[in-house]
This record gives sequence, structure tokens and C-alpha cells, in this order.
Amino acid sequence: MKAAWLLLLVLLGAACAGPPPEATPTLPTITQTEDFTPPDWSAAELDTLRSLWIGSLPSLPPDPSNRVADNPDAARLGKQIFFDPRFSGNGQISCATCHQPERAFTDGLPRAQAIGQTERNTPTIIGAAYNDWFFWDGRKDSQWSQALSPLETAVEHGGTRSQYAHILAEDPDYRAAYERLFGPLPDISDRSRFPDAAGPVDDAAAAAAWEGMTPADQDAINRIFANMGKAIAAYERKLLPGPSRFDRYVEAVLTGDTAVAQTALTPDEITGLRIFIGFGLCTDCHNGPLFTNNEFRNIGVPTAAGLPVDPGRSRGLQQLLADPFNCLGPYSDADPAGCAIQQNPPEDPDELAGAFKVPTLRNVAQTAPYMHSGQYRDLQEVFIHYDRAPVAPLGQTAIIPINITVDEAIQLEAFLRSLSSETAVSEEWLRP
Repeated sequence: MKAAWLLLLVLLGAACAGPPPEATPTLPTITQTEDFTPPDWSAAELDTLRSLWIGSLPSLPPDPSNRVADNPDAARLGKQIFFDPRFSGNGQISCATCHQPERAFTDGLPRAQAIGQTERNTPTIIGAAYNDWFFWDGRKDSQWSQALSPLETAVEHGGTRSQYAHILAEDPDYRAAYERLFGPLPDISDRSRFPDAAGPVDDAAAAAAWEGMTPADQDAINRIFANMGKAIAAYERKLLPGPSRFDRYVEAVLTGDTAVAQTALTPDEITGLRIFIGFGLCTDCHNGPLFTNNEFRNIGVPTAAGLPVDPGRSRGLQQLLADPFNCLGPYSDADPAGCAIQQNPPEDPDELAGAFKVPTLRNVAQTAPYMHSGQYRDLQEVFIHYDRAPVAPLGQTAIIPINITVDEAIQLEAFLRSLSSETAVSEEWLRP
């Protein structure tokens, strides 16, 4: 098996040089023929197909921690902030720098590159509103609180919460939009009380300025900052996956539309689908209409070169519990009983060492490189990982070797490529 994989890497050009998006190989496919007959699926297999079908996706769940989550005006404000590079330390980085609409809201890089390089791969935010936990390590429990962290991280946006509050207060359009949603902004014009750059960040001057503020003034800035995140989340809730060719195939199979079932997927893609729901054991974690169980698993991904061993969820859980912007905190609009951390208490942190979020596989062909630090350039490298099931650098891996052949790996990738789709939102939401 090892020799076959080495041959595949040569044939597919899977060397480590070159930018990931362009390096993704074009796989061979079987030409569809008129006499191709879709396979018969067992009752259990049909149930699985139905569970993966986008038609089984429930309505968007409410976010009780964000009272403007589904307010159209909040979504418009959030979109404006999302694409505005003024919300960064150097005036050049926006949320769209890493979450690019044309790349399924990712960036095509192993690790996100903004003001500097981060330690993590940029995940798609399409369908993220269905998540309970955010970031690869789940250190945030709402979409709005997740949006806040990159804004102050030195290697991402690299700004401060007081800087952003001043932009919202001093730009007439932003101020009007903010106050329509959240009420009058407090007077933060006194720079001796509300410095231009202040926040609990790594920058020593900004951190000292923050410590010099009174608790009441800090709270005023925190509330503006939290509301800013809530507007961004309202925008991101609009970014949902549309139907893919896989979904058209499943709908045709379920409704008995033989004509569509014969053309929606190729024989290779259907064989790959059988592998996915069968011996590949992929649906153990990648299940449901978003192809994720929204949980955390240690699959033994090696540490990326130059980075320390990453504790993953075990550290993320500790950060979540200490976060003033979590669902239980003073800036949340939720009743504590409605918070995921109350409804689904996290597991023992020690058992989650080295575990990372199970990502969605929708649009997976557009979101390379893969894994939490972009360790694998393409899907074939991912399959090699699952075929080998290496020892985890931290904790205990949850996977066993799948013993997949080269041909089966090609067919599995062909199926995964059928999960690509347009974002189910009008074009106006995909550009500044």
C-alpha cells in the first residue's frame, strides 16, 4: 500500500512546493453513458443519504445570546464592517482578507496570513451559524464572540476595541446604523478616559492604556465591541450552503427521478459515496447535512513545522470558560439556561488533549489546505493520513487505518468534489 501511495503522490504532483489552490490535481473521471444505471440503495443507506441531504438541514437555530442575530439592519451593518479594512491596526486588513467569498470564505493558505501569520488554518464560515463552538479549538461559544478575537489578535487585524469604538462613534454612517440597533452610543470623545488604542492585548502601550481606564469606562467599550461582533454575526448568519450535485442526486433517488439520478453524479462519484458512508467510516464524524457532528476529535494530525504541539480543545475549553464574552457573561443577551455550555457541558479537558473541531465537508474542494494548521495540501494527503492513522503528537488518536486503495481514494475524492455549491445568498452579500 505504501508503494502505491508514493506512486500516487508522484502522479498527482503532490510535492510540497507551489501554492495549494493551483496544486490541486484534476482527477480522472468516467464518462457518463446513457445506459448507466444508478445503484440500488438499501433502506439503511437511503436513511443515511437522506440525513446527509441539504433538504434535511433544519431551519437556522436562533442565537439567544445575540438579540439582533436575525435583524436585517444588523446584517447590513455587519457586512459593512466585515469588508472594511479600517477595522485593523494598519488599515489594510478586513475579515474578508482571510474569509474570501470566492474561496468559500477561506484563503487557500496553510495558515491565515493577515498582519502576520497565525498558527491556524482559516475555516470556512459558510454554514457556521449552525455551530455550537467556534475556532478549531472551540474557545468561543457564539458567532459574535468569535468575530471579536481576530480583531485584536496581533497577527490578524492587530487593532484594539477602543480604536474600533471610536470608528463607530465618529463615522456618521456607522454611528447612525449602530444607534438604530443598539441605542445611543455613550460619549467616548474624551481621549483621556477613552484612549485611541486601548484593550487587553499583547501591545504593551495599548494594554497599559486599558488598565488605566476605570471599570465603568472599560465596560462601555466592551459593550460597543460586543455589539460590533453581534452585527458581524448577523451578516455571517446569511452565509449558508446551497444545494450541490450530491444533493440533486439524493433528491432524485428519494423521489424516484431516474433521469436526474442517472446524470447528477458520475459512476466514480457514486462509488466514492458508497465508500464515504460504508467502510471508509467517514460518517462516524462527518454526518448530518453539513457533514460534521460539530464535535472535537483527536485524529493524530502531526504538528506543523515550526509550531509547538497544540493542545487543541483542552486549552480551548479553559479559554472559553474564562472568556467575558461567553454566553454566560455580562455581554450576552441569553438566559444562562439557553447557553450551549449549560445544555451540553464539555467533556473532561484532559480527554480532549489534541482534539480539534470536525470541519464541515461542504465545499471541501475549495477549502484546501486541510487540518487545523493546513498540514495537508490536498485531499489525497488527507486520505494517506487516514490510511496510516499515525500516533498522535498529544493525547490518543481516535482513528484506525482505513486501508483504502489508490483507486478508491480517487473515487472518494471525486465524491467529495460533488459537495461544492454556490452560497445560498444573493450576490449583494458577497461583495463590499
